[in-house]
Formats: sequence, C-alpha cells, structure tokens
Amino acid sequence: TLQSHQAQSLVRGRRGEDGKPAIVGLLGFADRLRVLWQAATLDDPYADWWLLKVETGIAEARARMGALQAELDTMVSSTTGLEFSVAYAERPQRVSLHFLNPYAFRGAQLLADYDRAVCTALTLRHVGVMLPPTLAEEQAGSGRWVRRVLSLPHGYHQLDVCRQGLAMGGVNAMRARERMGEVPEDVLRRERLPALRPSFVRITPDASPEIRW
Repeated sequence: TLQSHQAQSLVRGRRGEDGKPAIVGLLGFADRLRVLWQAATLDDPYADWWLLKVETGIAEARARMGALQAELDTMVSSTTGLEFSVAYAERPQRVSLHFLNPYAFRGAQLLADYDRAVCTALTLRHVGVMLPPTLAEEQAGSGRWVRRVLSLPHGYHQLDVCRQGLAMGGVNAMRARERMGEVPEDVLRRERLPALRPSFVRITPDASPEIRW
C-alpha cells in the first residue's frame, strides 16, 4: 500500500520519451530479476554477481532510508505545542504483488520505506516545521536511492554462459566479458554468493535436470 504520489509513480516507472530518460519501476525491476534468477539456476556467474549487486544495493539503500526516517521521526516527536500524526492518503494505491523471487519483494519493501519518509516529510511541511538544510537535501534525494536500486538488474545481459563455459572460452564468454566485465574471482569460485539464491540445476548428458543445492 503506497500513500504518496512520489512512491506510486515508481511502481511502473516511466518510458523514455520527449527527451526524458526512462525510469525503471518496481515492476520492471521484478521482471528483470526474473531473468537473473533463472540464469542463476543454470550456474551463470554473472547472474550471481548481479544478484549480489542487487542484494548490496537494497541493503545500503534501506539502511540509509532508515537513518533518514529516524531523523524525520525525531522532528515529529520533538515538535512542541502540536500533537499530530503522519498524514495518509484518502485513496492510497494498493498493488498486488506476485513476484517469483525474494529480491523483488525486498525492492517493494524499499519502496514502502521511501513512501513512509515522503509522507513524514510532507506532514512536517504541512504543519510548518522546516527541515534543516542537510536533512531536507537528504530527503529530496532519497528517490534517487530507490531509482538507482531499481535500475541495477538492467546492467545484466543474458548471454547463456555458465562457469564451465566461461573457463573454456568461446563466443558467448567473450561477449559476456566485453559487455559486463570480468566476474570477481571469489564469485567465480562460489566463495561469495548471494544470501538468497536459487538451486543450481545442472543439465546432465541425458538432458534430465540434476539439482545441486
């Protein structure tokens, strides 16, 4: 459930047109994550690397958003002479989420964090409480933190590579390196993997799937 227009606009994002760049929304983020998730089941090290980027990006953005919210809450509680609660929309937007991987739901949680911060800041402004310049700047830029995270999976290109294929070389391996760079060695050796990762499915010579946990 989203209250603010700012957060609601990031559900679907925006197409790039009329000189305006495209903005990836939550639904586009989830759709691209579906591709990453599937590629990780086939032992694509680039998919693992990008899931790590998403995992780290969400964690850092939520921590930053949490610190911002704590400062805003302090301003609400320290306002003297007035008793008020954070305002909510009369008609909030309710979105039914049917995602296929946990990182999409984490992205939704980040968007909800952003929505709460926006509502708190708008409430403070409505009752005449001015935010300190540094806090106002942080709040104004918080939408960029969310947009940056939602755009992360779009740096991944599905090129049908796996760890074994990357070691052997070949056209797909070369294209992957050209477009996405070199996979960090610790990721390549499976020493550093996403905390939430699908089971690895290896296709055996008789074409039957073999699940590796």
